[in-house]
Amino acid sequence: MTFVAGLLVAAIALLHVYILVLEMFLWTTPRAMKAFGTTPEFAQATRALAANQGLYNGFLAAGLLWGLVTGSAPVQLFFLGCVAVAGVYGALTSNRRILFIQTVPAVLGLLAVLLAS
Repeated sequence: MTFVAGLLVAAIALLHVYILVLEMFLWTTPRAMKAFGTTPEFAQATRALAANQGLYNGFLAAGLLWGLVTGSAPVQLFFLGCVAVAGVYGALTSNRRILFIQTVPAVLGLLAVLLAS
């Protein structure tokens, strides 16, 4: 179970690195606009806000990777909990799909880490 937990935590961290790249560096590109369902006008107008969001996603990824490198289950659980809460908030305020992209994997990761501990 430890291997599965580590794999899930790493995958969630990589997902958040990808989100960071989309939000901080690719926000006005067709790829990011398709991923987030935005228009060129909206993307240009919200570029700074998206970069700020991307930075927060990077902090989530960094925390998850820190938990993996140190082998700290409490650190992993904290950051997985943050991801799950962010996903619920995003699903309620932005797009329900976020629940399945962020929250479901984070909850699975939480369960795996708890079972491995």
